[in-house]
Amino acid sequence: MNEPLTRDWHHDYPLDLVRVLAPLRRGSGDPTTRVEPDALWWASTTSLGPATLRLRRASGGTVRASAWGPGAEAVLEGVPDLLGASDDASGFEPAHDVVTRGVKAANGLRLCASGRVWDVLVAAILEQKVTNREAWRSWRELCRRFGHPAPGPVAELWTVPDPQQVRQIRDWEWHRAGIDGARRRTLLAAASSARSLEKAVVLRGEEGRNLLRKIPGIGPWTAAEVAQRAWGDPDAVSVGDFHLPTIVGTALVGHPLDDEGMLDALSPYEGHRHRAVRYLAAAGVNRPRHAPRLPARDYRAF
Repeated sequence: MNEPLTRDWHHDYPLDLVRVLAPLRRGSGDPTTRVEPDALWWASTTSLGPATLRLRRASGGTVRASAWGPGAEAVLEGVPDLLGASDDASGFEPAHDVVTRGVKAANGLRLCASGRVWDVLVAAILEQKVTNREAWRSWRELCRRFGHPAPGPVAELWTVPDPQQVRQIRDWEWHRAGIDGARRRTLLAAASSARSLEKAVVLRGEEGRNLLRKIPGIGPWTAAEVAQRAWGDPDAVSVGDFHLPTIVGTALVGHPLDDEGMLDALSPYEGHRHRAVRYLAAAGVNRPRHAPRLPARDYRAF
């Protein structure tokens, strides 16, 4: 096994590694991540090939990063942004008591920026209009059967399939992974334009989200979910989410809302609306237990 490339990076702000990187993890069984008592592991694709990143706390506000694989240099270079160094909360002011509680509870929260569209886009497409449980099963299936074994010392760690690997998946294998025709077509369309979609990280903001939406099957929800993770977009609201308007409405105005009402309720946080939603989660706000749930489906039975 090749020796890893390493980097020590010092941060001058409170940093909760698990909380910051949580949006990149798709369930406790995510084959692209691993959380250990003294380290976090993340396997990803890069333009140069697969990479594995290990993050460990060192003394004096330093994070020690080690990386393996063809993309090792790229992921090491991206460590500061990944851990929220480029996140700018200037102008954000809590306008509700519940958001204030979230700010206090989320000491160390920063918006991560993976710097890579493809990995988070695949996961977001899989999560379109299905339960998390269903999407995460398909995510595990795709990564383990079609992704790269992650370089480095950890077994059972995988990258998401890269665009070429996605285009090679046969019809019956999509079916076996529980992925319906609509999501399959969107993934294939995204794979065909994957290189140009990476430009969204440079464009950022609404312009970056609009570039993603040029792909058939990618709407406001998917574009926002990618923006939140790929470039740490503080204002990208997941419009079209099944539960979010209920969560935001109940927390901020005392009753469920539709998308339009949710955006109105979040208007005091213009420019930081996603950040406000993250603070609601940190405050323990969740959907009511009696909220309707989408049934899990098994497309292999169709």
